[in-house]
Amino acid sequence: MSEQKFLPFALPDIGEDEINEVVDALRSGWVTTGPKTKQFEADFAAFIGEGVEAIAVNSATAGLHLALEAIGIQPGDEVIVPSYTFTATAEVVRYLGADPVVVDVDPATFNISPAAIRAAITPKTRAIMPVHFAGLACEMDEIIAIAREHGLKVVEDAAHALPTTYKGKLVGTLDSDVTVFSFYANKTMTTGEGGMVVSKNKDIIARCKIMRLHGISRDAFDRYVSKTPAWYYEVIAPGFKYNMPDTAAAMGIHQLKKIVAFREKREVMAQRFDRELADLPLILPARPAHAGDRHAWHLYPVRIKLEAGISRDDFIVCMAEKGIGCSVHFIPLHRQPVWRDGYQLDRAAFPVADAAFEAEVTLPLYTRMTADDQTRVIAAVREILGA
Repeated sequence: MSEQKFLPFALPDIGEDEINEVVDALRSGWVTTGPKTKQFEADFAAFIGEGVEAIAVNSATAGLHLALEAIGIQPGDEVIVPSYTFTATAEVVRYLGADPVVVDVDPATFNISPAAIRAAITPKTRAIMPVHFAGLACEMDEIIAIAREHGLKVVEDAAHALPTTYKGKLVGTLDSDVTVFSFYANKTMTTGEGGMVVSKNKDIIARCKIMRLHGISRDAFDRYVSKTPAWYYEVIAPGFKYNMPDTAAAMGIHQLKKIVAFREKREVMAQRFDRELADLPLILPARPAHAGDRHAWHLYPVRIKLEAGISRDDFIVCMAEKGIGCSVHFIPLHRQPVWRDGYQLDRAAFPVADAAFEAEVTLPLYTRMTADDQTRVIAAVREILGA
């Protein structure tokens, strides 16, 4: 083990502004969903733009569940999802008694394959859930065209994709039905735990807002601060407990102000990795296919070529021995027991995702990393691969 301090795979980048805002929330006496959450929602909607509305929730998983419920997914329906994603993308479909239909991905980007989507559509298909893997946008024009051709809804899993653009437009403003972002601790910005549901469709937003908090017809904040007696409310649906507290939103207010600078630093770091790892037996991450588009660089996933002479697993062990944390994104759904066994998923049906998993390792890339930290990562990779 290196004598240097261990460099973890990811760390949040939280400053005094966030800390002071959280303290202000604690001192205000309003720590659940209240004024800071409302401010964060308004700020986020303004950042995304084009007239979207935003609903803050306690996780992106909760947001995806709300989105699917709001577009009317019911038991027996089918929702097409990529195999190369975290389990949350599929599990929210099961929450509603519907079935995730798992399909393969593009070999360059690991994003859902439009051709695979088209081949998977049945009379039961109701929606498509593209995942913008690592912060690189899916081919949304083609996906939305398929959806319109077959009368399907599109819910974007944008957990990695803030702020990502597609053909010059910010993810969240595209012609899908709903977009869901994540603010988990390792994302491009964080509220500790949390997420945001974004849509231009007022009916979807209204439904998500009601279902976010027990199906109650009025926000608790509105009821408790009203100058007239406002104790009365109605439960109009069997809702969920998915609201974001003000203590989390307080962090988000200031993280959002930094998100452009965060992305720019991630871009610089990704470009350096590209330059200094280019001669190694690695497949480096895909870049945006459309000129001028922005990658959020939530992740920097590389694939180890066979000629490297080392397996992915052994590579990760060697990096750890040098004091550097790595990860794997993802163990595909078709390899996870719950989906593999529950839906009889055969590895042979997912050749791209399966091969990607066998070779993929995610190197540390986060805004608290220094230039010296990145130098350590590059030096370790080069040494392990014999450069």
